[in-house]
Amino acid sequence: MEPGEMARKTLACVRIFNGAAGLLAPARMAASLGSTPGEDRRFGYPARMFGIRTLVLGTDLLLLKADDPSARRILQQAVLIHATDTAAAVYAGARGELAGKAAKFTVAISAVNTVLAVISLAAAKPRG
Repeated sequence: MEPGEMARKTLACVRIFNGAAGLLAPARMAASLGSTPGEDRRFGYPARMFGIRTLVLGTDLLLLKADDPSARRILQQAVLIHATDTAAAVYAGARGELAGKAAKFTVAISAVNTVLAVISLAAAKPRG
């Protein structure tokens, strides 16, 4: 398997796992971010929205073929999504919106995902 394909499939699996966690276990996801939902269950709704988005994007990446005409666009979107996720995690950590350990973990995961997306895009065949 080529490095670009391996990076793309790894990123797809990370997305599918995280999407399933957000969709099916939002309280557990909140706990991993250092939050205790308690009586306040408002985190569940955005976590489920995040979850389904992430599951769909992960499935798209997993099923993507190298010769698909939309491959570069999908991979460019992956870079944008994960770079934005990384920046948002850094910002949330700096503002104290995420606890220190959760912020470091979230930044690390998002940064790895960004690197995987960049490797996938770099290895993609140019259009036409």
